[in-house]
Amino acid sequence: MDDSPILVAGHQGLVGSAIVRRLLAGGARQLLLRTRRELDLCRQAEVERFFAEHRPHYVFLAAAKVGGIEANRSQPAQFLRDNLQIQTNVIDAAYRHGTRKLLFLGSSCIYPRLAPQPLTEDCLLTGPLEPTNEWYAIAKIAGLKMCQAYRREFGFDAICAMPTNLYGPGDNFSLTGSHVLPALIRKCHEAKLQHAEAVEVWGTGTPRREFLHVDDLADACVHLMRHYSDEAPINVGWGKDVSIAELARMVAAAVGFEGELRFDGTKPDGTPRKLLDTSRLTRLGWQPNITLQAGIESTYDWYRSHAQALRR
Repeated sequence: MDDSPILVAGHQGLVGSAIVRRLLAGGARQLLLRTRRELDLCRQAEVERFFAEHRPHYVFLAAAKVGGIEANRSQPAQFLRDNLQIQTNVIDAAYRHGTRKLLFLGSSCIYPRLAPQPLTEDCLLTGPLEPTNEWYAIAKIAGLKMCQAYRREFGFDAICAMPTNLYGPGDNFSLTGSHVLPALIRKCHEAKLQHAEAVEVWGTGTPRREFLHVDDLADACVHLMRHYSDEAPINVGWGKDVSIAELARMVAAAVGFEGELRFDGTKPDGTPRKLLDTSRLTRLGWQPNITLQAGIESTYDWYRSHAQALRR
């Protein structure tokens, strides 16, 4: 794979940039990287021309429209439309232009809201989705099913990884569009600078979430590309979770914010718990290395060095 042309779709995003770092560290020499201005994956004709010209042997499909509860709530059409367009265009073009293998990045939010914990891969489509992110989840389920259908009908080697909640350098720290961990980092950082008495945390603090550093995910993706070939999706996570209240305290300690954490129960909690069963991936010989505490601290260091640019 190191000597083959590799497309990392979404290489400027949180996941894509981590995959690029991992591939370069491993010796990859023919990375195909395009910005959205250079290649709009929502435009079928542009995707067709790119694949016809460059014919990547391997594709990491990390491009997606992502966001937290508020972004999903306020932009349901965009989350559904953009993700359906991106994955449909890339998966189909990859198959028709001779790509040897494609890895599609799904999400743990595709699982039913009240599925038994920890979540196993076979609980997919066994119950209703979480309403606060169902548009994104439906699009991701469609992408997973498209990979399975192309494998069954055409023999296309498309695999699907289902990561848990991700964080790390390059994350979205917007207060309106980000996920909980980067939002807490920014809130606590700004509160510390302003000597504020308290930081507001959405929800009751009781839901439990699992978090995986994006560099661990990137390592898992490369491992799966090398060692996994099956239509069944495979979970990628840490296998441990914390409550949102515990997470908020960990972030506050890493940032050095010593004020009060005020939980706003009028805001949505989302799924009560979301913990992945990662036993299938463990049996393939992969485990994460970056603990949540170390990951929060390194992510905060990254945020501090980029905070001024991120506020523009």
